[in-house]
Amino acid sequence: MENKYKNSRREVIKGLLTFPVLGGLAYSWFKKKKYEDLMKIAIREEVQLENSNPVLARTVSNEKLIRLGIIGAGGRGRYLLRAAGFLHPETIDSWIEAAANNSSDKRYKDFYDQDDLNIVINGVCDIWDQNAEYAQLTCANINRVGSVGNMAKLPTRYSTYQELLAAPDIDAVIIATPDHWHGTITIAAAKAGKHVYCEKPMTWTVPETFEVVKAVKENNVVFQLGHQNRQNESYFKAKEAYDKGILGKVNLVEVTTNRNSPNGAWVYDIDPTAGPHNIDWKQFIGPAPDHPFSPERFFRWRCWWDYSTGLSGDLFTHEYDAMNQILGLGIPHSAVSSGGIYFYKDGRTVPDVLQQTFEYPHKDLTLMYSASLASNMHRGNRIMGHDAYMEVGGNLQIFADRESTKYKEKIQNHLIDPNIPIYSFTPGMKQVDAITSATEQYFVGRGLLYTYRHGKRVDTTHLHIKDWLDCIRTGDQPECNVDVGFEEAISAHMGTIAYRENRKVYWDEEKQEII
Repeated sequence: MENKYKNSRREVIKGLLTFPVLGGLAYSWFKKKKYEDLMKIAIREEVQLENSNPVLARTVSNEKLIRLGIIGAGGRGRYLLRAAGFLHPETIDSWIEAAANNSSDKRYKDFYDQDDLNIVINGVCDIWDQNAEYAQLTCANINRVGSVGNMAKLPTRYSTYQELLAAPDIDAVIIATPDHWHGTITIAAAKAGKHVYCEKPMTWTVPETFEVVKAVKENNVVFQLGHQNRQNESYFKAKEAYDKGILGKVNLVEVTTNRNSPNGAWVYDIDPTAGPHNIDWKQFIGPAPDHPFSPERFFRWRCWWDYSTGLSGDLFTHEYDAMNQILGLGIPHSAVSSGGIYFYKDGRTVPDVLQQTFEYPHKDLTLMYSASLASNMHRGNRIMGHDAYMEVGGNLQIFADRESTKYKEKIQNHLIDPNIPIYSFTPGMKQVDAITSATEQYFVGRGLLYTYRHGKRVDTTHLHIKDWLDCIRTGDQPECNVDVGFEEAISAHMGTIAYRENRKVYWDEEKQEII
């Protein structure tokens, strides 16, 4: 191979010398290309990951129709319906019009091309009339058409979740209510023999966390917690890299959340038509402390501990679950938290800035989380090992550490540059390369590429719902099952308790309790 390279090099140089200026530039390029090729060879000797995009495959027969009900049909509920294959005809009208004016607008195409999950939605429950009626029409749109298309029969609207769970024509439910209802409704659904897809967090309180696990297992139902990032191909590849020791011994993990808009801080719009006449306020309160009707609390419930789990339960859980998927963290030994309400002086009780530290002495590592709802500075998530660190999100990059033991010789010989990723992965790329172009790295950093399966761009929430439905049909356990959910819930509760009680808390593994 070396002789072949030398011969071809001579021929190229002979030709280039007849063009002095262009020849000099091209020869410089030739040398740079050879250096990059040597780097790639050196890197691949160390980073031996599969040179293909990972796919979480599960081949399942769709012969069995699954009959669903949805409890909570607001913002997140609508998105879950869309991921399941149901979209309001007026939304489809607007997307078709947008695509006609802009060929790069693929929203309708992506939605229409989603797999048919072979489901029907027979029941809708929401305590606000407007949400319930909107969801009924959405669920009847089985042909994925606009306003002029043929619609199916409207699903039944139920006034209470208890009535929906009692319906004989419902096999499984999607729960997308405020946090303070998640555990209560999941327990009731499991006892009614209904399979459950529940939005995160799994529970609002510590005691109900144990009750959810008990109800799901005793009644043999399939439970999926709504962490759709479990379907992100970058996380599969990150786990492979960690398992193969590419990072060396991991000692510190940093995960973050930054937002800087009223919507990102849960200051949602208040519908002026909403009021006690069309909202069942008593049912909204449920297990929460009693309070007079408040449109702010109804639409912005995430801002109050009375209904919310705050930054720890609402946003940290996403990042924790990703790290748990990659590293197998489990429940931490201890947690401390600090922060406060520093920007949104709007009457909220949950903090808008939060820092949390979780210790795993048995793994010799620390997990740190920090969040601000008043800054958009991108920080990303990092897993730090002795030999390399990994930045993971929608995409994946691995950089060698300058003081690495494993890569020391290649760094000294300039075969590995700590400033250049030794490994990059972007879902949807046809192949994985050790060195990416500046353009590819830009897309990696900005998260502008999508998750792909079998060459098709897909929504991770769609894949997560499909995983749940497939497991209902096969009896398998889904990616984010109740045991994984238990680890998430206890970890988040530890962080919340540490903040609210201003103390360090511990997990007693033997007694299975937070102390």
